Amino acid sequence: MYKFFATCPKLIEGLLEDELRQLGAQQLKQTVAGVFFAGPVEMAYKACLWSRLANRILLIIGSFPVNSSEELYQRCYELDWSAHISADRHSTLCVDFNGHTTFINNTQFGAQKVKDAVVDHLRDKTGQRPNVDRVNPDIRINAYIHHQQATISIDFSGHSLHQRGYRLAAGEAPVKENIAAAVLLRANWPAIATAGGILLDPVCGSGTLLIEAALMAANIAPGLYTESFGFKQWLRFDKTLWQSLWEDAQQKRLVGLEKGIPEIHGYDADPRVIGVAKDNIERAGLTNYIRVSVKELNRFTPPTHKQFTPGLVVANPPYGERLGEVATLTSLYEHFGDRLREHFIGWRVALLTGNPDLGKQLGMRARKHHALLNGALECKLLLFTVEKEWFYREKLESKEHTPITPVENLTSGAEMIANRLQKNIKNFASWRTTNNIHCYRVYDADMPEYAAAIDYYEDKQSGEPWLHVQEYAPPDTIPEEKSAHRWQELLTATKKVFQIPESHIITKTRARQKGLAQYEKQDHQQNFITVQEGACQLLVNLTDYLDTGLFLDSRLIRARIAQYAKNRNCLNLYCYTGSATVHALAGGAKRVESVDLSHTYCQWAKRNIALNGFSEQRHPVIQADCWQWLEENDQLFDLILLDPPTFSNSKRMQNTLDIQRDHVELLHKTMRHLSPKGILIFCTNFRRFKLDTLALQTYHFKDITAQTIDKDFARNQRIHHCWEITHYGLPD
Repeated sequence: MYKFFATCPKLIEGLLEDELRQLGAQQLKQTVAGVFFAGPVEMAYKACLWSRLANRILLIIGSFPVNSSEELYQRCYELDWSAHISADRHSTLCVDFNGHTTFINNTQFGAQKVKDAVVDHLRDKTGQRPNVDRVNPDIRINAYIHHQQATISIDFSGHSLHQRGYRLAAGEAPVKENIAAAVLLRANWPAIATAGGILLDPVCGSGTLLIEAALMAANIAPGLYTESFGFKQWLRFDKTLWQSLWEDAQQKRLVGLEKGIPEIHGYDADPRVIGVAKDNIERAGLTNYIRVSVKELNRFTPPTHKQFTPGLVVANPPYGERLGEVATLTSLYEHFGDRLREHFIGWRVALLTGNPDLGKQLGMRARKHHALLNGALECKLLLFTVEKEWFYREKLESKEHTPITPVENLTSGAEMIANRLQKNIKNFASWRTTNNIHCYRVYDADMPEYAAAIDYYEDKQSGEPWLHVQEYAPPDTIPEEKSAHRWQELLTATKKVFQIPESHIITKTRARQKGLAQYEKQDHQQNFITVQEGACQLLVNLTDYLDTGLFLDSRLIRARIAQYAKNRNCLNLYCYTGSATVHALAGGAKRVESVDLSHTYCQWAKRNIALNGFSEQRHPVIQADCWQWLEENDQLFDLILLDPPTFSNSKRMQNTLDIQRDHVELLHKTMRHLSPKGILIFCTNFRRFKLDTLALQTYHFKDITAQTIDKDFARNQRIHHCWEITHYGLPD
């Protein structure tokens, strides 16, 4: 019988104890980051070969109190090293030292003392001494001191057992192999696999969770992927015993694979990462058992090719470190939750995250949660059952408790406004239903003396309506008192007709804007709501900026982008909040690049992309001056949207932009990036804009303005201008 210590990451000691017990270990005792156990040497060999959770297996050869560095040297010298280590000069050793005391607070000094004791013992006893190799020694000695108690061991594993050998490359946020195994055990994957349940990973990265799941399901020993164990250079190494254990594990592997394992699928948006995963899977010998493919989260659903048993969705999505990353990932997790609730009823979900607050964005309560350490990073493993009773309901219930202030009798002016609003609502009802419209302009200065725009937004998550009411600044000829009275009449009528809380009616005054005024902060509430437009979800902020993040008059332009985008490489210039980018992606675009100078709106675009389950790594959002970007890049695109501001004089730009003055040069620059059979959609909301067709006569123009103005903007045919521009012309 020998005494051993198995090290492991903190917080999985209980799992490791259970695993060692199943392997036949005795006298088990948990401690921080490891488990003591006893058994014959066969037990240690089996632990090195079969443990999915341990980092190292240490053979304890001495444990004693020490009170000085000299005593540490002496007690180590007295150990019978010649029974364990060859003194041949071609042999090598290394000492790992951990812990500290009052007399040793430097690990290098402690390691030096132990090393000196070992080599001095061997030299005095045999006349020879081994050499030191800190990189790849034959024997690795482990010394640990805690509370003046030293424990000296020989490292039977020789390397950290989490390094199986099949993974030579990893993704951006890799999970260690033994942490992946812990995740799967906590999620009860072995029982799910035995019952025939399949496993899916929508953000598989380099494939570690997939491979560990397959090893468990097929009963494959993880130690089969390495032959470099520390005990092989131990003087008492029993080669015959080890060979029998190795052959038994190989036989179990063959039986497990022949028996077959449940389907295991992994997806990732990044083709490069999927290539890494395929290489790792091939090295693990599991190419025929694990399927990986490029797929964005937007298209994550259960397999449809045949009948299957619902199983486990396991994921280690990114969790971000910077504020902008977290905001984007919030949207990503929201979309992940939507996919799970829509397509995975009855499934189990295991989510490993370094930011538990992001896990709350799934919209489900976790059944259980466990703390884990992935390296130095503290993570939470959240375990879910996708059933309706676990879904959050707070947002839906809040509608019942929102107070609505009653409106008294209307003035004659307010009555006129109320009648017009009711008429518009009735006129738009059929159109809204037929076209699935959730955000629209319900009033646009229909009565000139009540000059305002009222836009209706429906919060997708709660179903509650919001109104964005913008007063057009009155001319100086209108007395201020009269203007204020009309404004109050309009607001009173609005409250009466829509019967929504005042807190859901956001009011602003809109004057003629210059430069980037429309991008400037109006407030700091950061109160975003999610709205539905076609197949897309988009974030709208009604309070913080003059514009909301979604230009409603461009609805049909975005629909046209979605119609044209399938299998095309697309470019969105002056992308604003990326709503057109999302429509292009929903329409099946191969790749979309989005460019805008504003950091705020680039971050907003990233969030919109993530909210719809697409990858910003695959579809980059670039913060840059579009004019300069066009000059410095030489890429070609099949579909380009060019929607510049009327005027811009940002300090970050090299020059000002005046769309009337500069549109010819801007279009020439943009057309150089359009593929021979591509389409450029150019639009501007400058109402007095005149296209210089003579200077642009080398291109074919098709005015599609009338086709891009929807019913709610039909009263104002000059709300924007829009053209399709090609090199060779478009069929009518």
